[in-house]
Amino acid sequence: MNAISVSDLTKTYGNGVEALRGVSFEVAQGEIFGLLGPNGAGKSTTVRILATLTQPGGGAAIVGGHNVIDDPAGVRRSIGYVAQASGVDRWGTGRENLVLQAQILRVPSGQIGQRVDELLAWVGLTDAADKLVNTYSGGMKRRIDIAMGIIHEPAILFLDEPTTGLDPETRAALWTDLDGLRRDRNLTVLLTTHYLEEADRLCDRLAIVDQGQVVVEGTPNDLKAAIRGDTVTLEVGESTAAARETLRGLDDVYEVIPDGGSVIANVARGAAAIPQLVTALERASIDVQEVTLSRPSLDDVYLQYTGHRFVPGEATGTGEEPRR
Repeated sequence: MNAISVSDLTKTYGNGVEALRGVSFEVAQGEIFGLLGPNGAGKSTTVRILATLTQPGGGAAIVGGHNVIDDPAGVRRSIGYVAQASGVDRWGTGRENLVLQAQILRVPSGQIGQRVDELLAWVGLTDAADKLVNTYSGGMKRRIDIAMGIIHEPAILFLDEPTTGLDPETRAALWTDLDGLRRDRNLTVLLTTHYLEEADRLCDRLAIVDQGQVVVEGTPNDLKAAIRGDTVTLEVGESTAAARETLRGLDDVYEVIPDGGSVIANVARGAAAIPQLVTALERASIDVQEVTLSRPSLDDVYLQYTGHRFVPGEATGTGEEPRR
C-alpha cells in the first residue's frame, strides 16, 4: 500500500483562481517524495489538502490509509506537518516547545521526557535545549520545527519549503538530517521545494508542478536521462525564432527550445556539435554572442516539459491559498 495516493485533485479559490487542475501522484512508504515548482505552482495547496487544513474542490486523496474527506481525524493521527512559517514559540526554550507539542499531540506522559531528549540529541540541540528559541539561528529554529513535527512518531511527515531562507551550509546539513530521519525511522516524507539542487539531492522521486498540474514525475536521474544527449545554450539576442528554425533541421539535433534571448539545443555530442551549430547560425546571419555546454539538469527537464525556465521566485499564475 502506498503511503499517499492522490487522484485528480482540484482547488479553486473564491476569487476564481484555479490553484490545482487535476493533480495526481503516489508516494511509496519510506521514500522522500518532492513536489518541485516555483511560487504559486500549487505545491502548498496540495500539502494543505493532504494535511486536512483545506478541502479540495474535487478528486480524491488517501493518506496513511485514510481518506482526507471521510476520515480527516485518521489522517491527522498518521502525519506530522511542518509549515513554511515556523510554529515555534520564540519566547519558550527548545525543550519547552517540544514538551508542549508532545502534550498537544497526546504523547503518553511517561514517554515525553525520553522522546524530547532523544529528539534534542538528534537535531544537535542538547546544549541549547534550555535557551530561548529567540536566541537560536534560523537553522536551529528549523530543526526544532522538524522535531516538533515528529514528536508523536507519525508515519508520514509533510515539509512545506523546509529550507527556505537558510544559508547553503545549513541547508546541506538539514538535508543530511532528513536522510537520516528516513533511514532511521522508515518515515515517509513529502516535501515541497523550489530549490532544484534540493530536489536532485534529497528526493527518491519527484513531481514537477506547473500551473496547478503535475507535468512529469520520476526519479531525478530518470528525468534527466530522458533528455537525450547534451545541452547547448546559444545566446542570440532577438533572433531566437530564426535560430530555432535554422537549427531544427540539422543532423543530431533532437530539439531546439527558445529561452528568452537564447536557444537551447539538445544534441547527440555536445562538444562536436558546437562548431556545426555556430556555423549554421552565422550562415543565416545570426550573431552568436555566447555558447555554453552542459549535461541535462532538472532545470532542463523543467524547460522540456513546461516550455519555460525554472524561476523560483516567480509565481506561475495559479496562486496559493492566502495565509491567515
